[in-house]
Amino acid sequence: MSEQRKHQRNQRNQRHIEDVPEPKAEWNPTTALGKMVKEGTITDINEIFDRSLPILESEIVDHLMPGLEEDLLLIGQAKGKFGGGQRRIFRQTQKKTCEGNKIHFMTCAVVGNRNGFIGVATGKSKETVPARDKAKRKARLSLMRIRRGCGSWETDMRDANSIPFSVEGKCGSVRITLMPAPQGKGLCIEKECAKILEMAGIKDIWSKTKGQTKTKLNLIKALLDALRKLSEVKITAEDVAKLGIVEGMIKHTGSIEPVEPAELIVEAIDSVEFVEPETSGTDSGEQEK
Repeated sequence: MSEQRKHQRNQRNQRHIEDVPEPKAEWNPTTALGKMVKEGTITDINEIFDRSLPILESEIVDHLMPGLEEDLLLIGQAKGKFGGGQRRIFRQTQKKTCEGNKIHFMTCAVVGNRNGFIGVATGKSKETVPARDKAKRKARLSLMRIRRGCGSWETDMRDANSIPFSVEGKCGSVRITLMPAPQGKGLCIEKECAKILEMAGIKDIWSKTKGQTKTKLNLIKALLDALRKLSEVKITAEDVAKLGIVEGMIKHTGSIEPVEPAELIVEAIDSVEFVEPETSGTDSGEQEK
């Protein structure tokens, strides 16, 4: 290949390289919902879901949920003699062309507040950093509200530590069934799925999977399908009270100050009244002698 053709090929490849987006100092909303959020008309994320408004700007989620956490899932696999089989956050693919191999990277990001809200999305690019930023931004745009509760027959506690009833999700050949578990059981599920459930605020669950579960993307999509079906089931007021169903975020209105055990002991001693025993006349006479 001549030097001129090499130079032309390098110029074509440079044009397709995506720049990493720089953080903006000030958010200038372009949608009606974004302007309402910035003006203070909407101050709660639940109001957006109650009115079924589409979220088209990731800054809306950052503005209403400042404590949002994010993580990357292990959907890729390392290649090579010494690293083959190990999981990686980037999934690498190659396309064979006359000019050579064109490499693309894909990653999957999950965001959540550990209190009923979660978002999962994938990002793809020719570079790793733009793919990661795309996934995080799209995950905020795909935020969804999770229905929680405790439908396990093994406990009488009605806390929002699990799910209210069993649901099944599918994607490709993968089938996943989520079942409510009692408090303290933990997340009995695959590791990457456990990360998603932790971000959603679910602490205890049983699960059962079928199909090619080694395909992590299909397993994650099947889990999201099951979580969406939690909100599609029609429930009554009796079900809400019986299963402890909660939609989205649990707000703590007040806090109870802890009391030290030493203070309780002092209060108990002060409340006790000591009564002196009455002495008889004979005893007093004997004491005088």
